Amino acid sequence: MILDAETLWASLPLPAMVIDGDDRIEETNTAGEQFMNASAKALKGQPVWDRLLVDAPLDGALGRVRENRALLFVNDVDVTAGNRPPFHCSLQIAPVSDDPARVLLMITSREIADRLERSHSVKSAAKSAIGMAEMLAHEIKNPLAGITGAAQLLSMSLVESDRELTDLIVEESRRVVKLLEQVEQFGNLSAPEKAPVNIHDLLDRARKSALVGFAAHMRIVEDYDPSLPPTWADGDQMLQVFLNLLKNAAEANPKGGTIRLHTYYDLTLRLRRADGQGVSLPLVVEFIDDGPGLPPAIAADIFDPFVSGRENGTGLGLALVSKIVSEHDGWITVDSVPGRTIFRISLPMAPKSALNTEEQT
Repeated sequence: MILDAETLWASLPLPAMVIDGDDRIEETNTAGEQFMNASAKALKGQPVWDRLLVDAPLDGALGRVRENRALLFVNDVDVTAGNRPPFHCSLQIAPVSDDPARVLLMITSREIADRLERSHSVKSAAKSAIGMAEMLAHEIKNPLAGITGAAQLLSMSLVESDRELTDLIVEESRRVVKLLEQVEQFGNLSAPEKAPVNIHDLLDRARKSALVGFAAHMRIVEDYDPSLPPTWADGDQMLQVFLNLLKNAAEANPKGGTIRLHTYYDLTLRLRRADGQGVSLPLVVEFIDDGPGLPPAIAADIFDPFVSGRENGTGLGLALVSKIVSEHDGWITVDSVPGRTIFRISLPMAPKSALNTEEQT
């Protein structure tokens, strides 16, 4: 079977555009429409650099490709289309055969590759946190209990004006113990007991819990794809992930705002597990808030232990989220600009054998 050019153009997995001699968009493939968040009809005739913002000097780049009839690579640049957060991308600009005016522009996102390159260091940091948690628990918690008890006994013989110091000792000791207990979650978290789980049931439980507690000042909007099949997960651990992400969004917006829970199906992401087996992650859950966004200095390391954007944050919540998602063979990313932060989780589908077993029982 021979595919025609139109079918191949539409099937091309990379965002691509044909640019005419006036540097205007002439054609856009399906992936390009999704990347630009606009239809090919709406993009047709638009100046390409008005619709595609690149943090690199590209003045004359298209002209050089036309003149030299040679491929031009632009590597490692941030590309923004419409109101989307910037994506780390590489651009390929190529002349069109037998047409000196037109050029082909293709966009390759570097987001997944960049995060894969950092994944091993993140997991290593999490393992280090586990070992440190065991050491801290044995070497610090017991002496702190003694310090707290001694301060409480001492306060009984002090006048009221002097008890502020002993109260401070007790309060700070308890705060350190609480921090150590959070660190210990890395080591105490058991292996996930996976079963078919309805993502929307977990999201509803997390949403209801959040609205009567830490997110009472927020508005939480549901934007679900009801056709999503079950995922393969430990329901309790994944619920903890959802609650942590909702809490993170709520705390980033103390004056109130909106959190949108968005689910959809996407077949573009496939990862290789430690055993060498490839796994598709088509089930996507997004937590989108309209808060101030992540500080640029820590955005790339936000899933590392002890990295936090809040003054009193421990930097453990998102590290724990990353650990749980990783142990579910899933993937988590974040895109953040002021006014729009998206935490995106990609999860596998439950295997058919597990669904059949569940139906029989």
